[in-house]
Amino acid sequence: MCSYVLCCKDCILNCVLMLQVMLTMEHLILIILVTLPGVLSGDWRVTYKDQCALKGTSVVIKCEYDYPWGHIVTAVSWSKAQYVAGEGKKVLLSQLASPPNHFRFVGNYRGDCSLTVNDVQHTDEGEYFFRFVTTLNSWSSQTPVHLSVRDLTSDLQPSTVTEGGNVSLTCVSGCLEPINIVWFRDGQTVPNPVFQAEREHAGRYYCTVLGQETARSASVALNVQYVPSELTLSMSPSAVKGSWVTLTCSSDANPPVTQSGYSLYKDGHFISSGQNHTISDLQPAHSGLYYCQAWNNISQRGIDLINSTEVHLDVQYRPENISISMDQPHVVEGSSVNLTCSGAANPAAENYTWYSSAGSSFSSLLQVGSGQVLSLPSVEASHTGLYLCQARNRLGENNSTEVLLTMKKKGRGRQSLKILAGIGVSVFVTFLLWLGLKQRSHAKKKAPASYEDEVSYSTVTIKPRNPSPPHHVDNSCSKAGENDDSVIYTSLAESS
Repeated sequence: MCSYVLCCKDCILNCVLMLQVMLTMEHLILIILVTLPGVLSGDWRVTYKDQCALKGTSVVIKCEYDYPWGHIVTAVSWSKAQYVAGEGKKVLLSQLASPPNHFRFVGNYRGDCSLTVNDVQHTDEGEYFFRFVTTLNSWSSQTPVHLSVRDLTSDLQPSTVTEGGNVSLTCVSGCLEPINIVWFRDGQTVPNPVFQAEREHAGRYYCTVLGQETARSASVALNVQYVPSELTLSMSPSAVKGSWVTLTCSSDANPPVTQSGYSLYKDGHFISSGQNHTISDLQPAHSGLYYCQAWNNISQRGIDLINSTEVHLDVQYRPENISISMDQPHVVEGSSVNLTCSGAANPAAENYTWYSSAGSSFSSLLQVGSGQVLSLPSVEASHTGLYLCQARNRLGENNSTEVLLTMKKKGRGRQSLKILAGIGVSVFVTFLLWLGLKQRSHAKKKAPASYEDEVSYSTVTIKPRNPSPPHHVDNSCSKAGENDDSVIYTSLAESS
């Protein structure tokens, strides 16, 4: 270039400066080209390392490639080794039966050939190859990258535990890369992999990778055993005499209580075993306090037998065994008497009705009152007769047996004494007459026989008390007996 200019001092200086600039630019270009793939090396190259992925996660297969200087990449592709008809072939990922975006190229045309596999499945395990095309040539990796697919494995110890025992959860990854584990029980997060078991902790547990919860282990079950609780005793239907009732025991227990594990008690005494007990013909004697006991062969803190709360069986029935009682054993005219109606009933009798035949024929009974007690403040002859009471509750009614009310008139006791006294006097007079006759007979035996025709005979007439008003007697009798009905009169008559 300088050959075309004059050799002057200025020209030489300019030439030197231009040469320096050109050398500097070439040096910079050389540095830039060295940093680009394959420019100076001139080697075709693909580099990566084998990957391990957990099933359900997403994995990135890191990959780099290189090519000689002067080439421009125009196309890239990934393929997987497949056996077709017993022969190994490379099949483009785009031709595999997989969900959309399952395989995604995340590299570029300047040396990055990374590949992402989403929601990794066991079918994704295998060998993969990378290939790229340039303006002058094409290249495929000579060795494959291997993708291993492993599972998360969950374990818990022990799998069956008594309530209150300790449980430990362990999650094992088939890949060596460290991962952050999260535990779930039936879809709910478990805060601590080591805990003291309660009954609500029973369920299915699995572990996942934090941030990639689609990668989850197979679930494992925790069985928490506990003694029976929430033990209840129920009855159905309502208890009415003569009907039936079933007593049923139920509880929350693990393992469940068997039939032989239930026992029924009444007022503290054993009745039967089994979850159900039926009484087919209810009687009042069946009333009482019932409770059941449950056992399932589990002991917790020294407790193995659990009792239910007590249930009161109250057998209801209409009034029965109705009877009438009187507060006066002997009723005297003008006195008062209370007749009381009593009996057994459940619920208690609500209504009492009294019937009587007093003042009417014995064949008919008329209603004479109500209430449990029938009071007669002043007994008269019209009150005598048969009495009956009827008791009623909401279940029905029943009648008492009939009771006869009788009455004694005033003074009847004194008159009876007078009659007895009169009888005594008549017996005494008869004895005296008998004694006199005996003496006369003895005297006649000593006298002449001509006096035998003068024997006298006596006749004694005893008059009982007449219920009719007092009557007048003959004046020839003693005045002491004019107004005394109980006097016994005698008369003597001589025989001719």
